[in-house]
Amino acid sequence: MATAQKPTAPVTSVQSRINIDAPRWDLTTFTGRLKHFFWVTDPRTIVCSNKQLDNAKELLEQYRTGQEPPGTTEQQIWYAKKLYMSAFHPDSGERQNVIGRMSCQVPGGMLITGCLLQFYRTNTAVVFWQWVNQSFNALVNYTNRNAQSGITERQIAVAYVSATTCAVITAIGLKRYLAMKAASQLMQRFVPFAAVASANIVNIPLMRQSELLDGIACFDENGQKVTESRYAAAKGISQVVCSRITMAAPGMLLTPIIMKRLETLSWMKRIQSLHVVVQTLLVGCTLLVMVPTGCALFNQKCSIPVERLRLLDSKKLEELKEKYGEHTPKRLYFNKGL
Repeated sequence: MATAQKPTAPVTSVQSRINIDAPRWDLTTFTGRLKHFFWVTDPRTIVCSNKQLDNAKELLEQYRTGQEPPGTTEQQIWYAKKLYMSAFHPDSGERQNVIGRMSCQVPGGMLITGCLLQFYRTNTAVVFWQWVNQSFNALVNYTNRNAQSGITERQIAVAYVSATTCAVITAIGLKRYLAMKAASQLMQRFVPFAAVASANIVNIPLMRQSELLDGIACFDENGQKVTESRYAAAKGISQVVCSRITMAAPGMLLTPIIMKRLETLSWMKRIQSLHVVVQTLLVGCTLLVMVPTGCALFNQKCSIPVERLRLLDSKKLEELKEKYGEHTPKRLYFNKGL
């Protein structure tokens, strides 16, 4: 005879309380980070209302001080943390724009990438969809920047225009070159990826140029701010660029190959108007896996040995040693962004 499941126990005892300020998984390992980002980038969280998100934040604040409502379960606490981490900036605690959240990368990215891969034949379509993509990327990059570093409206505009221009020039230039070489249609379908990759290399550093110029906030192992570092900013931004390109690569490189094969099938020839839908769904399937995988490549809480400051921040290193003496931190930690 089947037995009834026991209800989830309320988190009331001291022994059962969750450390909500600690990661749920070990983020020093790739597997732990992968589980974490599958959890945090869940696209279903983007349909949660602002009230639900604010309630989740409030519940975590209550739980942190031991004042959560009676009967609150462990499952409710973990879900509240999931909503909080998916929607609020880790540095500022502010609620992020929904389009710029990593949880919006799958639905937003699949729609735009699907159209980039489908509408590549005319220059007008190339320019339009590269502009849409870079507008989306600029918002994502700004939303997921290190909030300790400021950025002016002028810097945002320069980054946006530069990345869009780079993407368009790369796409149009490659398209014309391949046409002159009489390249296959499949080769032409890889042009959007080249444009997206080159634009990421331009967009992300420019959007976060203040970190490269003034340094990114660095902390000791106790979370106390000790200095700013341009070397740390360069390391963090280069890792973000690598992660973003990794996210996009499988969908933009494998989907054209799959579509080329599918388009030879009789049933696909009968639904040519739906090819963009099929292509978008294929991209979506890859992004469901690649968004958390790309985020998990590197630890978001990045670190550097303090001696690395000699490379770009020698004056900062001297100030640190003068201030802390023999207690100078051995490693510095910073949020690299996503």
